[in-house]
Amino acid sequence: MKIFSGSTNKPLAGKIAKLLKKPLGRLEIHVFADEEKRVRVLDKVLGEDCVVVQSTSTNADINYMELFFIIDALKRNGAKSVTVVIPYLGYQRQDHVFRGGEAVSMGVVSKILEAVETNKLITFDLHSSRIPELFSIPVLHLSALPIFAKTIREKHWDDDQTVIVSPDMGGVRRVKILCGLLNNMPYMAIEKNRDLKSGKISMEEIKTVTKKRAIIVDDMISTGATIVKAAKLLRKKGAEEIFVFSTHPVFAGNAPLLLQESVVNKIFVTDTISISREKLFPKLQILSIGEMIAKNLRR
Repeated sequence: MKIFSGSTNKPLAGKIAKLLKKPLGRLEIHVFADEEKRVRVLDKVLGEDCVVVQSTSTNADINYMELFFIIDALKRNGAKSVTVVIPYLGYQRQDHVFRGGEAVSMGVVSKILEAVETNKLITFDLHSSRIPELFSIPVLHLSALPIFAKTIREKHWDDDQTVIVSPDMGGVRRVKILCGLLNNMPYMAIEKNRDLKSGKISMEEIKTVTKKRAIIVDDMISTGATIVKAAKLLRKKGAEEIFVFSTHPVFAGNAPLLLQESVVNKIFVTDTISISREKLFPKLQILSIGEMIAKNLRR
């Protein structure tokens, strides 16, 4: 097996390679003056099973194109198979038509990955469990929920003073799974409405929170608006401590500042996306998915 990393998440690729006791493969990625990229594989890959690690967060278009070129270069140089590890799968929130006239962007991405002869996809906490159905290649859909459960137990928050919270009705299945990993802890859900044109969020009133501690669980944090509004509502309804666990730290715009200034005590995310130094903030703690990926690649 040979492991390669695109430009977007070299720290995670390095962790995976180290856990598997493999060196990272060598790629030459040249960016021209007009921002086109040229990709060249510097290692011999003839007959090898290859793995490419590449998150497709900001800028998703650029990062996907780089990934497509890496896969093509590996295949043209004789790679036996190419498994792509895309911890954060860009365009996953566009997996079906919401309004007439729209493209199904996730479907387009799936077709391109198949066209460049990808053999397998490994990804994390998709926005919809239906997304793997868009692919004709095997998709291993992993989850950070066991990592979250382990952290909650280590913090001794798995007691009768905690309630798990979904910030919207669409995340209820997610929190039910986490509660199952934590001896069926109680949970509640907030009803959220989002205007498709403006993106503005409104939240319905909820009953009084009878637990001291509320743990909000979501698949991703993009602008931070959902988390900030949910936390404010939970504090208003009686929660004394509020913690957040979210797999994907997209952190668009000024999300880090909004989260740092919110009533949330601590925010736990994973390294599915490499967070730039300027987007780090004191309330943030990063958990790693590297061991889980390495374990599944060993099989």
